[in-house]
Amino acid sequence: MNEELRFIIDSTKELMQNAISHLEKEFRNIRAGKATPTMLGSVTVDYYGSQVPLSQVANVGTMDAHTITVQPWEKNMLQEIEKAIMIANLGFNPMNNGEVIIINVPVLTEERRKELSKQAKAEAEVAKVSIRNDRREAMHEIKKTDASEDMKANAEVDIQSLTDKFISQVDEHYKIKDQEIMKV
Repeated sequence: MNEELRFIIDSTKELMQNAISHLEKEFRNIRAGKATPTMLGSVTVDYYGSQVPLSQVANVGTMDAHTITVQPWEKNMLQEIEKAIMIANLGFNPMNNGEVIIINVPVLTEERRKELSKQAKAEAEVAKVSIRNDRREAMHEIKKTDASEDMKANAEVDIQSLTDKFISQVDEHYKIKDQEIMKV
């Protein structure tokens, strides 16, 4: 196969893999059931004028299945961390005991589970759209090459099979996440 076509296929595969990686990252932010430190992964704290991830100013852990603890490395950061958790709008109500911030993660209601399932489905659709856009771009690039019509046709078939493979991966990731969310 033409080197230019091989490059287009390889770079498209990499872009589609990035869409899957992004989906996995987004799914980690959607909580399902028990408390995990990754629930606070999107929280950034004002640390002496700079916005830094919470994990760089505190130790985030879990006490049990429904409690997250945040222990700042500097006591004077308690208020800032508490404020950052509230601003992140994750639906948590942090409690400060002067040493540690404790966050009780409420048990999910059926309504909230359905909401989270919809959110996961929306993230899956975003990933699918991204993959389809990558396919469209690749097809456009293939048409612009100087390769023979047969080589172009073969490359387009390869791109389509890549697309099908990655779309089915998105569906599988969503199915697993949905089961995780709906499990009581």
